[in-house]
Amino acid sequence: MTFHDMWAELLPVGRDSASGGYRRFAWTEADADCRAWFAAQAEGRGLRLETDRNGNQWAWLGDPAAGDAVVTGSHLDSVPDGGAFDGPLGVVSAFAALDELRGRGARFTRPLGIVNFGDEEGARFGLACVGSRLTAGLLTREQAHRLTDGDGITLPRAMEAAGHDPDALGPDPERLARIGAFVELHIEQGRALDLSGDRVGIASAIWPHGRWRFDFAGEANHAGTTRPTDRRDPMLPYAETVLAARREAELAGAVATFGKIAVEPNGVNAIPSLVRGWLDSRATDQAGLDAVVAGVEKAARAYADAHGVDLDVVRESFTPVVEFDHALRGELARILGRDAGLRVPVLDTGAGHDAGILSGRVPTAMLFVRNPTGVSHSPAESATEDDCAAGVLALADVLEGLACT
Repeated sequence: MTFHDMWAELLPVGRDSASGGYRRFAWTEADADCRAWFAAQAEGRGLRLETDRNGNQWAWLGDPAAGDAVVTGSHLDSVPDGGAFDGPLGVVSAFAALDELRGRGARFTRPLGIVNFGDEEGARFGLACVGSRLTAGLLTREQAHRLTDGDGITLPRAMEAAGHDPDALGPDPERLARIGAFVELHIEQGRALDLSGDRVGIASAIWPHGRWRFDFAGEANHAGTTRPTDRRDPMLPYAETVLAARREAELAGAVATFGKIAVEPNGVNAIPSLVRGWLDSRATDQAGLDAVVAGVEKAARAYADAHGVDLDVVRESFTPVVEFDHALRGELARILGRDAGLRVPVLDTGAGHDAGILSGRVPTAMLFVRNPTGVSHSPAESATEDDCAAGVLALADVLEGLACT
């Protein structure tokens, strides 16, 4: 099955007909369909399929117990109304790269694994990279069991409904010890490659980033009869805080986004009793990130006090700066640089990835494929067929250099 065939087969799964975006959320029917697709691709290539204790899928060529395995892949879940490429491009390209190497007659000297990490986007339970965090020991079973979606369904309940045992969740050091290198291919979530005219790039680092929940608690009341001076309206300090986040980010050369909000009681003719907003902030270094978040919280508390509203701020997740393994990164540059006509720039990114989570446990690296619009987490996300093909060939070259004679 060619890259085009695999892509066409996966494309309809979890797609919303109205928005054109994807809703492939963890432990849902769409997620199950994606997992079934992955299993079928593995079976069709004679690979051994495993689903680990944390719900991640692994397809193996060779015996992983031999150790020093080379692993590639990404994820298949999506953000709400996300694009087609974020995650799936890396998984489809992994299978296509294996096909390319078999077509070359490559002889593997190390085990090769292709992985589909579960719940990378965190769209349902609010925490990104759940599958890889659990595997790396960065999320405990107890913490995972407390995760709840917007409908009040806990992660354990959702997993049980999908046929997976939530009591098995936890660190998987033995599995990680088998991996000698992990290389994740991903669409670029920006326009650096488009502006430079390059089809493929190598990642140098991931910015430090995190998510903070701001709970503004006021007093519910009638929207038509309550005088402005008698109101404790949490929507007002929340709105001012959104603007403050933009100002603080611009001052620090960073980014800060309130992209999710929950309002209670959420009535058109009712003053809210609670406004809960989630801040996503990222910066090139830790000092810049700390400055942005501290500035936003300081402004939020001042606005809340001015309106007689209580404020609680909770850090829900955080990932420090990730410097990808320098030796592995250098090896990728050497392998790809053998083609005198291929220029492979090195660039950093503000987007988080499973590769970043695993970087503290195994040597990791990333390849980026050009995104002409620079848009991601949106149906407008795109890559040309030629650029996808270039990504597959680059990944195949890397896997050949790392895992074959």
